[in-house]
Amino acid sequence: MAASPAARCATPRASRAASYTTPRGTTLDEAGIDFMLPIARWIGYGGETDFHGGVLETMTWAAGLLASTKDISVFATIHTAANNPVVIAKQIATIDQISRGRAGLNIVAGWNKPEYEALGLTLPDDHETRYGYAQEWFDVIRKLWTADEYFDWEGTYFKLKHVMGDPKPINGSVPILNAAGSPQGREFATDNADFLFTPAIDLSRSKDEIQELKEQAAGKGRDVGVLTFSHVICRETEAEARAFQKYITDDNADWEAVDNLVNLQFAHAHSFPHDLLAQIRYLMAQGHGGFPLVGTPQQVAEGIIKLHETGFAGTTLSFVNYVDEFPYFRDNVLPILAEAGIR
Repeated sequence: MAASPAARCATPRASRAASYTTPRGTTLDEAGIDFMLPIARWIGYGGETDFHGGVLETMTWAAGLLASTKDISVFATIHTAANNPVVIAKQIATIDQISRGRAGLNIVAGWNKPEYEALGLTLPDDHETRYGYAQEWFDVIRKLWTADEYFDWEGTYFKLKHVMGDPKPINGSVPILNAAGSPQGREFATDNADFLFTPAIDLSRSKDEIQELKEQAAGKGRDVGVLTFSHVICRETEAEARAFQKYITDDNADWEAVDNLVNLQFAHAHSFPHDLLAQIRYLMAQGHGGFPLVGTPQQVAEGIIKLHETGFAGTTLSFVNYVDEFPYFRDNVLPILAEAGIR
C-alpha cells in the first residue's frame, strides 16, 4: 500500500496545499505505509487552476523524505527523455545510500507532448521509438549498477566513454515501477519492472488484464506485481463522503484542465481504456483517474479488499488533503485491512 504525494484530484485549489506539508512522510512512515510515489510534472494542464502547475521535483523530494524517515520506501519518478542515465544512476544510488536501501525508481518513457515541447524535446510519434530509447536508457543504468570497471557504451541513443557507477545501490538495484498501456510499454514493463501500474476502471476487465500481464511476465521467467491507484474519500457516514465527493467533483472540478488531461492521455498514452471515456472523465475530475474509494471506513476497506481479490498486488492512495484526512483513514481503515489479512 502506498501514498501518492501529489494529490491526484482535478480540484487543485483544495489539493495543492497538501503537496507541500512536511509531516506527511513521517506520518505515513509511522503508520506502516509501504512506499511514497510522486507524480513528476514540468508544466500544468491549464484551466482556471493550472492543475499540476506546481509539483515538487521528485529526486530532491525523495532525498529529503528518505533522510527524514526510517522504514518507508520513497520513489523518484523520472522521465527518460529529460534525464541522462549516468546522472540518474548516481542520483538513485546516492539516495539509496542515504536511506540504507529504501529508494525506488519509477520510469516514465513519455507521453505528454506539451511537456516535451516545454523542455525543448520532440515526443516520438511511435511507441517503438519511445520504449526503444527507454530500454537503452535503463540498460545503461543497470550496467552502471553492476559493472566494477570503467566501460564505454556504443548504442543507438547513447555514446558513452569511460563511465562507471560509483556509488551503487546497497542491494545492487532498487525496486523499479512503470505504468504502461501500449503493447510496447507492456513489453518494457514485463521485461524490466518489479511492479507495473494499470488503472482499475472495471474490475472484471482488470482481473483478465492482470492474468494476462502475469502470464506475459512468467513467459520471460519474471514475476511482476500489478498495482493500481486509488482516490480516498473516507468519512464517518456515507452521506458525508458522498457530499464531499460532490463538492470536489460536481461543484468545483476544473473541467477545462480535466479535458486537457484526458485529451492528452488519449492522444499519446494507452493507459486508460478508450471505450470508457465518460467514466474516465469523471474519475479524472475526482481523483486523477484513480479507483474511487468513497464512503465509511468499512466501505473504503471493502473497496481495497475488492482490489486485492481482483489480483492487484497493491494500490496507491491519494487524498484531497493528506494532513486532514490520512489520520482518520489510518485509525479506522487500516485495522479493518489488518483483520482481513491483507496488511
